Amino acid sequence: MEAKEQIRTIQFGNVLETDHHKHIFSNNKKSVSLYKKSMKKAIKLIANHLENRDTPFTGTSITSIREKIDAIGLEENFEGKSLDYVLDELKAIYLNDCIHFHDPKYIAHLNCPILTPTLVAEAFISSLNSSMDTWDQSTGATFIELKLVEWTIEKLGYPQRADGIFTSGGTQSNMMGLLLARDHYIKTHYDIDPKMDGLPADASKFRVLCSEVSHFSLKKNLSLLGLGQNAVVPVAVDSDFKMNVHALKKVIQQQKDLGNIPIAIVGTAGTTDFGSIDPLTEIAAIAAENKLWFHVDAAYGGGLLISEKHKNKLEGIEFSDSVTIDYHKTFYQPVSSSGFFMRDKLYVDYIKYHADYLNSKEQEDEGIPNMVKKSIQTTRRFDALKLWFTLRIIGTKGLSTYMEKAIDNALFTANLLRNRDDFELIHHPEISTIVFRYTPWKADERSFCGLNSYIRKAIFNEGKAIITSTKVYNEVFLKFTLLNPLTTPADIEEIIALIVAHGQEYSLIN
Repeated sequence: MEAKEQIRTIQFGNVLETDHHKHIFSNNKKSVSLYKKSMKKAIKLIANHLENRDTPFTGTSITSIREKIDAIGLEENFEGKSLDYVLDELKAIYLNDCIHFHDPKYIAHLNCPILTPTLVAEAFISSLNSSMDTWDQSTGATFIELKLVEWTIEKLGYPQRADGIFTSGGTQSNMMGLLLARDHYIKTHYDIDPKMDGLPADASKFRVLCSEVSHFSLKKNLSLLGLGQNAVVPVAVDSDFKMNVHALKKVIQQQKDLGNIPIAIVGTAGTTDFGSIDPLTEIAAIAAENKLWFHVDAAYGGGLLISEKHKNKLEGIEFSDSVTIDYHKTFYQPVSSSGFFMRDKLYVDYIKYHADYLNSKEQEDEGIPNMVKKSIQTTRRFDALKLWFTLRIIGTKGLSTYMEKAIDNALFTANLLRNRDDFELIHHPEISTIVFRYTPWKADERSFCGLNSYIRKAIFNEGKAIITSTKVYNEVFLKFTLLNPLTTPADIEEIIALIVAHGQEYSLIN
């Protein structure tokens, strides 16, 4: 016979509750007390962990981590475990071996170290759990987000009629840009409403032009938008991995000659691998001449907007029709914190929908600011609060110094590698990424691909630093993504020494 669950009841004022109800976060004293005790334990554990780890990774194996988690039965105790038990468990299966993006020797991907004010903001975001879709779920949070949207629009140089919304990340923001580009073209050239009638027969001929090193999310999103990955037409880049505008003009004409229909150009302000910034002003002119939507993917490079020293690199972004910016990259925010911006708020019509229970037409007529009409999400976190805390506590000038230091580190690395004869550097950094490879022997003797792949894996497995690799023209290269302002030239030199050591190790076993 199955044992029956024993449920103990507790009196809270005039309400009779079970033990399990104590976990519901509410405004009674016992709940608030439990909240404070629980958060204090969690913060203590995190702080102790940070103080006792001095590498970005422990080097533990994927098998070890999987086995620890597989051994746990999620329902082994119907009544649940204590917080202390679960924290100890989490330490063993996650915390001990998690990747430290904030370590100065983590220079792999576009993961930035985060700022202490944002962690304070996260406590408010998760604890109060405002949902940004409607005014009656968010109140003041709505105007905080709107204020930050206005602030970003001003930095972009967009006109006052512009608008924007916080999103989950660059992929979502790029999708919104492509969605608006698609539907703007349809509304302008066809007697149908794509929201109601779907796509015209000609949609199979729609083409979006972007550089050959643009982000993969463009293909992914065009597939989701019903145009297919083949709608992406890559345009050749120059020796600095920027879109070649002469090639762009040729590709537009070639597509027209093939009977296809170019509808948009995507410029990249900070490619993932090279940090290259396309010639935005020239692309904007070509887009205007051909009546094409111009979207800029500034997920990486958007942080340059607040740097007096580097903002000129984004000249021309003000002529775009829409822009993607990831605050959780070069604004040093925790994920997720991203934004999508459109030159004209009327473009919202392509995505807005009125639900009587949520954002009725009557509410809009009354001037109630329901943000859901601008978003492809409905339920949405108050992620804007993190940026608000950052600007109010650190300020724009202070924030900009972090990215400026990262760029200085990239220039230092480039000069260091350029002056060595055992490394090949294939570009000059424009933001903070460096793509290179270790080349200790003549290229015609044997491939460098195996060598550099080995180095990347060996460094990760050792855990003292984390770098990554990419492929350029089918050859394996190593990559530094420098975002941490605490990374020093000495750190960079130590990582290069690790590359050389593991490279020599590879030579001995191969």
